[in-house]
Amino acid sequence: MKKEEGLKETEAKKLLEKYGRNELEDIGKVSSVKIIWRQVKGNFVIYLLLVAMILSFFVGKIFTAWAILGVVFAVVAAGFIQEFKAEKAINALKNMLMPITTVVRDGKEKEIPSSELVPGDLILLRNGEKVPAECILVSQTDLSLDESVLTGESKEVKKSVPKNEKNISDENKLFMGSFLVSGKCTAVVLNTGMKTQFGKIAGMISTAEKELPLQKKINQIAKIMAFVAILIAVLTGTVALLQEPLTEEYLIEIFILVIAISVAAFPVGLPLVLITTLSGGAYKMAKKNAIVNRMSAIEALGETTVVCADKTGTITKGEMTVRKVITPRREYSITGVGYKSKGDFMLDEKKIDPKKHNELNLILKTCTLCNDSKISKIQGGSEYKPNGNPTEGALLIMSAKAGIFKEDFSAESEKEIPFSSERKQMTIVVKEGGKKAVYSKGALEVVLEKCSHIIKEGEIFRMLERDRKAILSENSKLTSNSFRTLGVAFKESGFDKPEEGLVFLGIVAMEDPPRDEVKDALLLCKKAGIKVKMITGDDIQTAIAIAKQIGLQVGQTLEGHELDEMKDQTLKKIIDEITIFARVRPEHKIRIVRMLKEKGEVVTMTGDGVNDAPALKEAHVGVAMGIKGTDVSRSVADLTLKDDNFATIVDAIKEGRTTFNNMKKFVSFQLSCNYAELAILFLGVLLVPFLGWPIPLLLALQILLMNLVTDNLPAITLGFNPSSRDIMEEKPMKKKELLNKNLLTLIAFNGLLMCILTLLVFFILYNVLRGDAEYARTTALATLILLEIASAFNFRSFRKGTLTRSIFTNKPLAYASIISIAVTLAVIYTPLNIIFETTPITLLDWGITIGATFIIIFVFDILKRINEKRKFMEF
Repeated sequence: MKKEEGLKETEAKKLLEKYGRNELEDIGKVSSVKIIWRQVKGNFVIYLLLVAMILSFFVGKIFTAWAILGVVFAVVAAGFIQEFKAEKAINALKNMLMPITTVVRDGKEKEIPSSELVPGDLILLRNGEKVPAECILVSQTDLSLDESVLTGESKEVKKSVPKNEKNISDENKLFMGSFLVSGKCTAVVLNTGMKTQFGKIAGMISTAEKELPLQKKINQIAKIMAFVAILIAVLTGTVALLQEPLTEEYLIEIFILVIAISVAAFPVGLPLVLITTLSGGAYKMAKKNAIVNRMSAIEALGETTVVCADKTGTITKGEMTVRKVITPRREYSITGVGYKSKGDFMLDEKKIDPKKHNELNLILKTCTLCNDSKISKIQGGSEYKPNGNPTEGALLIMSAKAGIFKEDFSAESEKEIPFSSERKQMTIVVKEGGKKAVYSKGALEVVLEKCSHIIKEGEIFRMLERDRKAILSENSKLTSNSFRTLGVAFKESGFDKPEEGLVFLGIVAMEDPPRDEVKDALLLCKKAGIKVKMITGDDIQTAIAIAKQIGLQVGQTLEGHELDEMKDQTLKKIIDEITIFARVRPEHKIRIVRMLKEKGEVVTMTGDGVNDAPALKEAHVGVAMGIKGTDVSRSVADLTLKDDNFATIVDAIKEGRTTFNNMKKFVSFQLSCNYAELAILFLGVLLVPFLGWPIPLLLALQILLMNLVTDNLPAITLGFNPSSRDIMEEKPMKKKELLNKNLLTLIAFNGLLMCILTLLVFFILYNVLRGDAEYARTTALATLILLEIASAFNFRSFRKGTLTRSIFTNKPLAYASIISIAVTLAVIYTPLNIIFETTPITLLDWGITIGATFIIIFVFDILKRINEKRKFMEF
């Protein structure tokens, strides 16, 4: 093959079959067997149940033993299904952001998934991109890389093109996983996947599973509950032993009861429900174009108090369109929208040929040659797809409207000084037809500072102070009307110092209109108590103009040079009042984030460049751009926006709040059920001497049934509760505890109420109506199951009543409740009643049971209504 033409597609396909995909073995991937083993390994509940099963076999309770074994399988299966679904959802999220590489095949540039690269492929890399495979350098411009992922040293590494193919050293290689800090290059792929240096290192690594902050909170709750459960279980067993004569069978029965109580009160489902809820929340975010890179971000999103958002491409559409070109003596306007080449050049409202206007033609040439990006025509129209920077794409579209393309020039690049966010300027030295020339573009103030001359009507003059003032005045007018401006310059001498003594050509003014959804998203932020701060590298006037268009209240503003001079203490005092930061460099962003964090704010920060990475890491939630963001920014971010849209951040915050609220609901519900069961069994034993009740009030298998069917199943479905309409009208959560004092009070009250109602039903059936233990026990079991189902519906909302809402507000909960009721009926009215030692109950008994259920619903609806008016408890 010819190196500059790359591989042929047919060759690439054969090589892909030979070498395989350019992927690392997913060492973090969890197999089904490993998921099953995780349900058993270290699971105290499983061990307790197995002991109970063996004891049941030992005393001849065969049905009970098999039933306990069934419960073991059910617990393992429930855990497996939830973890398997969570793993599947997480893998689906990973696949939504497949890395893309620009490759040359059949002599044409195209974008392909990095996984399809093969040895021999010719690839193009730019500043901020990750090296997708192990490569040999072919050509480079001002190239430096960060290889800290391999070396551990965060320093820039220079690379050079090999002098010959025989003597190739590490200095000539690009290593997979490193990224371009500056410059650009072309390279040939040498090794892919596990054959790369990066792949060999990855093969030696074993991934440690990270525990999320919420996981820690949940596990702490589980440990406390386990201790309380075992303590009360032992106390219950001790009291029970004192009530009856001691026989071997009675001792084993009490021991099994103690195990059953421990299992029932141990919140085995909490960690599983947490993972399911988080992965479900992440999947919902993905559907709204927000890809969660780290699960911990979901909690932080829900707590966000400040959003620091980039203007360009996040608040605005990111489709730059050149509207005006201003030379020292002329003002040209350009028609057309977006990336379409349809459009005319106008002067004094008359259509003109731009090629016949010397300065305008020179500006078009500069914007075309001094440009790192490319545009490719979309078939069947005048629309182009920009490949690279949106601003540079807009300049190429402007030139295309004049019929000027890069391919029209025979210019050879001799030197290039790339654009960077610090320099804000790009300059290129070219040789064309034996003549050299320098072309430069960049931020107006930066370019103007490096200009010593100006061109007027084809003649070059020394730039006077009044010329400089006139240019700055014109620029100020443009930026105050939301135009983004670039200064354009050239020269035909002094090539050893390309950026000195330039000749000023004019101003290119473009606009990037705000996104349609931003205005509503900002209103939502205002209602939610979230402050929004616009951060931009643009001029302050442009930023203010955009802010007014989108309805962002313009408070105080601050520019980059003012930040440089300002002390931290001063900035900390005024940062709350500042809504716009203009002419900001990446190092300013990290300082802004730190100051806000010191003020106690929970900060979500957006960024797209290599140098934004430190600020994204510093923020509580770093948000990278999926379209215009660099590989580096995406790799450190917690969240990636597939559409680069500010409104998507607000949607993600809403989903974060919903997920956190749902976790509070399912934790509160499950703990109140656990406490109710403990209290019923413990108080039931204590009341034996006074009421003559049988021991135990509920049997071991019945307790295990409830734990499986009515505790875990509804708890899981509470994690899928939809967002409440007013979730974005609440104040930011700001580092709220999962369980506050009010919630603990609610848990205790609900548990106590369920306990009292269940004991009351047992008293009516046993002491007042029938005096039959099995009958009273069955009715009490049915009552407790219905009370727990009703509680699940009560916990759907901490403010809205159950009776005023459809049961299908949360469809999974409705279906889970139907399953729970069906299982209960099966246990009472089918031969299963032999195993669970239940008996059929009458309509009167169901009437008492349903009456108790409505009591708990009515009580909670009344309390919610009172709380809504008085606001004496906040959850």
